Amino acid sequence: MNNAQRYDVVVIGGGPGGYVAAIRAAQLGNSVAILEKDALGGVCLNWGCIPTKSLLYDSEVFHLVKNADKYGIEISGYKFDIKASVERSRKVAKRLSKGVEYLMKKNRIRYIRGSGFLKSPHEVQVTDVKGNPSVIESKFIVLATGARNRDIPGLEVDGKRVISSKEALSLEKVPERMIMIGAGAIGVEFACLFNEYGTEVHLIEMLPQILPQEDEEVSAMLAKLFEQRGITIRTSTFVEKIESLKTKVKVHVSSGNESEVLEGDIALVAIGVQGNVEDLGLEKTGIEVEKGWIKVNDYYETSIQGIYAIGDVIGPPWLAHVASAEGRVAAEHFSGKNPQPVNYNNIPSCVYSRPPVASIGKTEKGALKAGYNIKVGRFPMRASGKAMVQGESDGMVKVVFDAKYGALLGCHIIGSEATELIAEIGVARTLETTYEEILQTVHAHPTISETIMEAVAEAYGEAIHI
Repeated sequence: MNNAQRYDVVVIGGGPGGYVAAIRAAQLGNSVAILEKDALGGVCLNWGCIPTKSLLYDSEVFHLVKNADKYGIEISGYKFDIKASVERSRKVAKRLSKGVEYLMKKNRIRYIRGSGFLKSPHEVQVTDVKGNPSVIESKFIVLATGARNRDIPGLEVDGKRVISSKEALSLEKVPERMIMIGAGAIGVEFACLFNEYGTEVHLIEMLPQILPQEDEEVSAMLAKLFEQRGITIRTSTFVEKIESLKTKVKVHVSSGNESEVLEGDIALVAIGVQGNVEDLGLEKTGIEVEKGWIKVNDYYETSIQGIYAIGDVIGPPWLAHVASAEGRVAAEHFSGKNPQPVNYNNIPSCVYSRPPVASIGKTEKGALKAGYNIKVGRFPMRASGKAMVQGESDGMVKVVFDAKYGALLGCHIIGSEATELIAEIGVARTLETTYEEILQTVHAHPTISETIMEAVAEAYGEAIHI
């Protein structure tokens, strides 16, 4: 103990939850150390959100080039280099990770490249990347170790023919035939990406719709657009097992009483995650874990006073922006502030497909199931001047209101700029904005944001442009 380093706060894990908690803690006057065994930024920045969106943006540019004649531009002799696209995505991720390192220095946070193990409620056994051990004594500890792909018997990832999203981010050539297992955000985004480059894509989902968490109407619209592009969609379909062979994969699927074997070059498994709760010393300190996730209270304190946990390791929703919000609340709580708990009913969900999908709040079905009498408004992108100008008229905005009190229960967008537009709804719901206030807010013309105003107007029989 006499040789132990001392800090007010030690954060184990440098992803979007961990580094935000570290920075906020430092801003509030704490001395802080952060441990990260890989690169700062976590899976999201290095092998998830950022590189995926980089590759998807490249595919959108490729789509525009292929369809340039629609805009009066003739382009000939173009080609796509996936290696160059992957290299660009790695450069973007590396630059942002270096940016997080700079933020550590700016906020006087000690960054230790290594892993941590809880010796006691106030001691962390540190092992750096060279294997050197040390001990840090701390008033508060934040566990932000994230999650990894779930291991499923029969669907084991080998990194070659059966891959996870991480391997999909660095493929050296475009597969001729690819089977996506799981039609959540990851499966849908990669299906969209590789379809753009000519891959024959099969998208398999065990539930009745792709993007199972989204509004049924929105998911059905995206499925129809995907099928028009040649993506084969199989819902209510179970994957029994995968055979990884030398030159191909065989995916055994069943639906009802029907069984089939699909063949492809590669199978991408995108079915859920599991928390990184091992080798942390949770049992040693008595931290409670339930169903593989660390249990916390509204301020992210675990069952042991002074030890907090945030992000994917505490369970769904597994989103970077949720981890960051949790990190801020945790840091403010142990620093003696009085933060508001995160409102999980107002978390935006974004899928960066083409067209993109974004939502917040209750779906139409969810609102009805909860017993609300509702008003629903829709505005199609084809009626938007800006969407028509951009040549992106697929999709719609859908809003759900409580008919009794006028509360905005939810919004669901499929179409151009959906992932940007959804923030307006988040602010409106935070401020408990009424439909009249949204309509009285002048939206610039021509913009895609007008579609929100028009959908709200349609819910109350006041639509102008449809």
